[in-house]
Amino acid sequence: MRELFSQLGQNLKNNKDAVLVTVVASSGSTPRGAGARMLVTEAGRLCGTIGGGAVEYKSEKMAQEVLQKKSSYTEHFRLYRNEIEDLGMICGGSVDVYFQYIPAGDKKVISLTETVEQLFKEGEQSWLITEITEGAGGALGIYGKRRGAVGMELPEEVINSLDNRPKVLTINGKTYYCELLVRAGRVYICGGGHVAQELVPVLARVNFRCVVLDDRPDFVRPELFPGVEETHLVDFARLNEYVTITEDDYVCIMTRGHANDRLAQAQALKTPACYIGVIGSAKKMAGVFAALRKEGFTDEDFKRITTPIGLDISAETPAEIAVSIAAQLIKKRAELAAIK
Repeated sequence: MRELFSQLGQNLKNNKDAVLVTVVASSGSTPRGAGARMLVTEAGRLCGTIGGGAVEYKSEKMAQEVLQKKSSYTEHFRLYRNEIEDLGMICGGSVDVYFQYIPAGDKKVISLTETVEQLFKEGEQSWLITEITEGAGGALGIYGKRRGAVGMELPEEVINSLDNRPKVLTINGKTYYCELLVRAGRVYICGGGHVAQELVPVLARVNFRCVVLDDRPDFVRPELFPGVEETHLVDFARLNEYVTITEDDYVCIMTRGHANDRLAQAQALKTPACYIGVIGSAKKMAGVFAALRKEGFTDEDFKRITTPIGLDISAETPAEIAVSIAAQLIKKRAELAAIK
């Protein structure tokens, strides 16, 4: 989504029209989350996907017609079985695709794309809202937890309904498509070794924002971690001086040795992090916990720590361990979303 809006803004600044194509609903199912949008210009599809296959092909052709007619509308597709699978649908035999025409140089949308970039940089929980009322021409807006509504006025009913699931709402004669834009929370990875180097790109692909922390200069080079948001050279005994860990954040501890693991765990336990996971055997952790008890930590504190980290899939290599950790974080994120 970040790249899509970056390209949209640049395209509009370059005085080119664009069409934002969005899967907004389906009968008997829900729209796919990540990847439910694509950006189309006269040059064709620039960014994003709505699942590939026949529907995407047809939609790209239809977007070219929208560029000529300069008007927005919703198209209702009746799908065959293979097309349903293309779109990642659970069930149902139809899908609604909204074609939103955006004219070149649209200052309001350009400003909105700049706000999107700020939201991603700051990690503010926020939602993208598209008005898809038939015949209304379409409008884009954002709602951020801290900054409120940007780009359009939003009814309280829309704001109060926002959660982690995409949805279509009709309120006071207007129809809105709402979806999560930026999910609050980062994954702080203590230790930039082989597992971290495998873990960051896996997590980045499933929309976790990763920060790598290490006390060795050679292990905080960003090029080692494709998709990383930040890297920091730190003293593990003073993590709070480098980063602020909130209740939305995850901590994965995989430093090069017991001493640094203990320091990182002591720091993590002083934060409200929603997840603390540590690589290590039961024997290793018993020794670390014994040392932490001497610092005043209790068995109740240790219940917050997941160790060994990751789901039990008999992982052995760094790449396999990374998959097991990513799976556990996905599961944890889904559990937290269900609670909220």
